[in-house]
Amino acid sequence: MNKVLVTGGAGFIGSHFVKRMLRADDVAQVTVLDALTYAGHIENLGEAFLSPKLRFVHGNILDAALVDELVREHTVVVHFAAESHVDRSFFAAGAFLSTNVQGTHTLAGAAVRHGIGKFVHVSTDEVYGPLPVGSATEADPLRPTVPYAASKAASDLVALSYFHTYGLPVCVTRSSNNYGPYQHPEKIIPLFATRLLRGEQVTLHGRGEHVRNWLHAEDNCAGIELVLRDGVPGEVYNIGGGTDLTSKELTGRLLRLLNAGWESVTYIPDRLSNDIRYSMTFDKVAALGYRPERDFHDGLAETVDWYRRNTDRWAPLMRNPHAATVAVAVAVAPTGEVARVR
Repeated sequence: MNKVLVTGGAGFIGSHFVKRMLRADDVAQVTVLDALTYAGHIENLGEAFLSPKLRFVHGNILDAALVDELVREHTVVVHFAAESHVDRSFFAAGAFLSTNVQGTHTLAGAAVRHGIGKFVHVSTDEVYGPLPVGSATEADPLRPTVPYAASKAASDLVALSYFHTYGLPVCVTRSSNNYGPYQHPEKIIPLFATRLLRGEQVTLHGRGEHVRNWLHAEDNCAGIELVLRDGVPGEVYNIGGGTDLTSKELTGRLLRLLNAGWESVTYIPDRLSNDIRYSMTFDKVAALGYRPERDFHDGLAETVDWYRRNTDRWAPLMRNPHAATVAVAVAVAPTGEVARVR
C-alpha cells in the first residue's frame, strides 16, 4: 500500500485505524488530515507520534487545494472525516451536508486526478433506516430518516458514482454502532459512563427499547483494512459486531460496571425520529476473512475502565462540549512529524 492518507484520523475510529496502519509492514507512511473540530483530538493519536511513519496535517477536507496536494502524494485514501452526531444534525444540518457530501466530492475528485489505487469511504448502518424486523444487506435501498444519516447516504452515493463514472476504485464500508476508548462523550456509552462516574443521572429515551448492534472500534478497523486490501471496487461492505442490545439493556450493563442502580436513570420523551432498530448482515466482509473478535462484555468493561482512568481527557469536554482542540499544546517525539497546514 506504501502511502496511506487517512482523513479524520484524529477522531475516535480514525485514530484506531491509523495505529493499525502504522503496524503494517507494507505501509511506508500514514498521513492524517484532520480539522480538529470538537470531536477530533490529536491526543487520540498519542503514541502513534513515536512512529517515523506518521505525518499529521491540520486541515479541512473542504480545502480543495490542500486535498489535491495531499492526495497527489499518496497511494490510497481512507475517508473517515465526517460530521457524525445525530442530535447535532437536527440544528446544524447544513454543516453535515457540507462536510459529508461536498467533502467526499472534493476528495474523490482529487483521487481521480491523481490515480489513487484504492479509495475507502467509511459510512454507517443508519443509511438503511429503521428495520423493525429482518436485516439489511448491501443491496437494500437506503432509507435514512435524519439529516445525519441522509448526509451519509448521499456521500456514499457520491463516492460510488466516482467508480461508475470515472473508474475510481471505491469501496464503501457501513458499520454498526462503534464503542471503545477515545470516543467523544456525546455518544451513549461514554456519555453514560462519564455521567455515572460523576454521580449524575443518565436519561433513557422513551421506554429504552431502541435496538443497536455494537461493534468495537478495533474490529471495525480490522474490517476496513480487509476492504482496503481485498475489497472489490464498486462494492459496499457492511461491518457488524456480535451484540444486539436495547438501550435499556445497555444501560443495565453500564450500571453494573459502575456500581450504580436504576435510581440513576431518568426516562424522558423520545427524541425526534429515533429509529427503533438497526440491523444488517455482514456476509460479504466475512467472505474476506472478517470476524468480530472483541467480546462485548470484556470490551465494554475495558472501555469503561479507560474513562475511569482518563478523566483529564473527557472532563474538559463536559465543561465545554463545543470546544475544538486546535490550540492544544502537543508533545511530539522527535521521530514524529506534525505539520500545521493552513
